[in-house]
Amino acid sequence: MDTRAVYEMIAVPSGRVTLSDRRTQRSWSVGLAPYRLGAFPVTQALYARVTGVRPSSADGDQLPVEGVSWWDAVRFCNALSRHEGLTPAYSLRADGEDVAWDRTADGYRLPTEAEWEHGCRAGTPGPRYGPLDEIAWYRDNSQERVHDVGGKRPNPWGLHDMLGNVWDWCWDVYDAEVYGTYRVLRGGGWFDEHWSCRASARRRSHPSYQVDDVGFRVARTPAAGCGGRS
Repeated sequence: MDTRAVYEMIAVPSGRVTLSDRRTQRSWSVGLAPYRLGAFPVTQALYARVTGVRPSSADGDQLPVEGVSWWDAVRFCNALSRHEGLTPAYSLRADGEDVAWDRTADGYRLPTEAEWEHGCRAGTPGPRYGPLDEIAWYRDNSQERVHDVGGKRPNPWGLHDMLGNVWDWCWDVYDAEVYGTYRVLRGGGWFDEHWSCRASARRRSHPSYQVDDVGFRVARTPAAGCGGRS
């Protein structure tokens, strides 16, 4: 199965991003090496080709897959890696309650939230990389439904739907001391108000959570010397 023809990855340059959390009034800076990030959220067609299932509430090949948990996203990353002959990034315990990330693996994985925000901002300084109606499906313009990926203007690095349409699962634990295993969600969705569709906005949920405005996109750590689109 050749999935590469239907899932474009964008080479994201190295950089530094400052993350912030409104709840705790905390901010922290993260330096990033180059990586690749999906140009679009994973679509229903790609998810079905790799896993054989269609978990979404809406139906459409080019709609972003939704109704997927963080665990579903992790398992998809490993399955897509195996289909393309890459080394899976994740090792899952038999009981499905723990996962380890091999940071040397060349396979697909979820972006860290720092990678997500750096990719979303694409070198722009404000809360969004363009006028919201031009770049995102959100409550005011979505007719309260999910839309095909790529229907809005991409950011300067060619990444579509970073804001709106569906939230993206990220790798990170949100706050282990307060919320345990809850994972980070980024980007806002089709049912959200404008204030949730900002590069800095953070949301959290249990890794088993499944709902119709949460999906994901994948990342990869490139081999030395790789660059450009793939």
